[in-house]
Amino acid sequence: MQLATLAELNAERAARRPAILVTDVASGAQRLVKAAAIATDPLRNELSTYLRMGKSGMVEVDGKRLFLNVYAPTAKLVIIGAVHISQALAPIAKSLGYDVTVVDPRTAFASPERFPDVPLIAEWPDVALPPLNVDHYTAFVALTHDPKIDDPALLHAFSRDCFYIGALGSRKTHAKRHDRLRAQGASDADIARIHAPIGLAIGAVSPSEIAVSIMAQITATLRLPAKEKEQAA
Repeated sequence: MQLATLAELNAERAARRPAILVTDVASGAQRLVKAAAIATDPLRNELSTYLRMGKSGMVEVDGKRLFLNVYAPTAKLVIIGAVHISQALAPIAKSLGYDVTVVDPRTAFASPERFPDVPLIAEWPDVALPPLNVDHYTAFVALTHDPKIDDPALLHAFSRDCFYIGALGSRKTHAKRHDRLRAQGASDADIARIHAPIGLAIGAVSPSEIAVSIMAQITATLRLPAKEKEQAA
């Protein structure tokens, strides 16, 4: 890899922007495709597929064998609420390679004893969230059922373009949430991004089962093509 290409790649990685290094296996020629350029690239279908899957691989296009080396940021999961569901969700997400952080100002819930090996921030969302650098490669779930905690957290998630936003609560609860968020300046398009009731409809009952349904929905949102996402929603 040429030094100029390496410098470009490192800059994209430092900014948590995905990029794909395309290498012609026969000639060794390389070019770096940044995320913003994928939609107009001649290999856009192949690039989009491999980036969505988060994996590198070989493709053959117009008789050329090309290796696509995918550099995608490590996905984050921010959990608002140190509740029973969170206790089950955090280790599942960690096992899938997510960087997990739990935020809850209620110190009785946000204790190391309840969340071993998981970063905990016992602060209100307006203090806790800005340093986390929430971004497009972040899944964001609000689980406290307390509007004083969940609502400002969701407003922050809207502004950071998280790839997944989910919130605990029934349809009736979510309708009330919709009204509150609209009153605080959120658009209907923002609110429509919230997965609520949260998780895939698998008949989950226990906190652990609900955690599985949430992680499955996050995975579907990250990995499935747009048409299949709609079917899985």
